[in-house]
Amino acid sequence: MKVTNGTAPDAAMGPVITPASKDFILKTVTEAEAAGATLVVDGRDLVVPGHEDGFWVGPTIIDHVKAEMAAYTEEIFGPVLVVVRVETLEEGIKLINANPYGNGTAIFTSSGAAARKFQRSVDVGMIGINVPLPVPVAYYSFGGWKASLFGDKHIYGPEGVSFYTRGKVVTSRWPETHHASGASYKLPLH
Repeated sequence: MKVTNGTAPDAAMGPVITPASKDFILKTVTEAEAAGATLVVDGRDLVVPGHEDGFWVGPTIIDHVKAEMAAYTEEIFGPVLVVVRVETLEEGIKLINANPYGNGTAIFTSSGAAARKFQRSVDVGMIGINVPLPVPVAYYSFGGWKASLFGDKHIYGPEGVSFYTRGKVVTSRWPETHHASGASYKLPLH
């Protein structure tokens, strides 16, 4: 995945938004590793030539994350995929639903029954089934539930369009003085 200046035509990913964001992401990843999680892909030391002072964090995958780690309990909002392993589907659903956030989650399974139960049972806004990043394209709603949602609308999809528009309803009546059918436009009073 090419990480570079976000305006470059071959860029797959640009920098994170602020130095504070970068610091939070790096701290969270480092704490997870120190607490026993496994870094499968480590993007903490990414340097983009010509943009050395940018807020760069490369793609990062952390496996064997535990539910008490900040990598699971906080929304990282960076290029970090967190893998939490559970023994049963029910345990996974319970773990996800206990989290105060509900942005996105994913399940990897060959069982259609498990996938259906998962998608119906978890309280999150975006669900991936055998897809690690459940972020749809812009014309679908994007965003989470619970503490992951700010305001009352998602930022993309019909709700996003609704946010940036203002509907207008017009009720109009143009009665003719003499209607060919003899219909009256007077409200019956008895």
